[in-house]
Amino acid sequence: METALHSFFASVPQAVALWMLMLVGIAVVTTALAAPRKPMPTPEEEAAADAVRYAGEVAVAADRAAATAGRRRAVWETARDELDAAWAAFDAADRAARRTAAACAYPLMSRRRKPGENAERERYLHRSAATACRERRISIAQLNEVYAHRGWNPRLHPVVQEAALCRAVREHRFAGYRAAVERERAAWQEAEAAAQALSSLRAEVAAAFARVGAGQPVSGEQWWAGQWTTTDLPAVA
Repeated sequence: METALHSFFASVPQAVALWMLMLVGIAVVTTALAAPRKPMPTPEEEAAADAVRYAGEVAVAADRAAATAGRRRAVWETARDELDAAWAAFDAADRAARRTAAACAYPLMSRRRKPGENAERERYLHRSAATACRERRISIAQLNEVYAHRGWNPRLHPVVQEAALCRAVREHRFAGYRAAVERERAAWQEAEAAAQALSSLRAEVAAAFARVGAGQPVSGEQWWAGQWTTTDLPAVA
């Protein structure tokens, strides 16, 4: 008898704990069922949310395109300035070559050369060519041609050598000008493509936000005014 009573009283706390767990579970389920449920969005609402999300993505793409267009425009402006400088350098070299050519139009006095004069003329030519190369008025390839005497006669009078050197400078400047033209044209084409891409994205942003009725993608009008179009770029002659 005592054993049965002892077992009964020993199982009472376990039963109480079990009942408490059951009550907590029922309370949790009741609370969950009583909580208001979020209504499922309608197809129209889902479509509107997708449109807003798409408009935001296009606006971000337009901002990136604006930054790219600005960088390419800066590259083009740099190339344009380099082209102007290359033309100015060629024009100066051309005028110098014309002056020396006019000076060579007068015949030089023919006389017997002193011993070692040919060697002195050769050293003069090499020094003048090396100085022009250091100053980047002629290329290294042209300097090598001078040292190898390919197309260069080191025995000529220094006036004639100076005229030939001026022609070499003009040739080098003209090559630099042509290279600058190619760089400027390539930079202009890239800038124009970036501007066209930006213009298309801006139009798409306006259309997307007009569809959702959200207005402009950014505050104020400066974002639109700060952009540039292909009309800002002059045509290449």
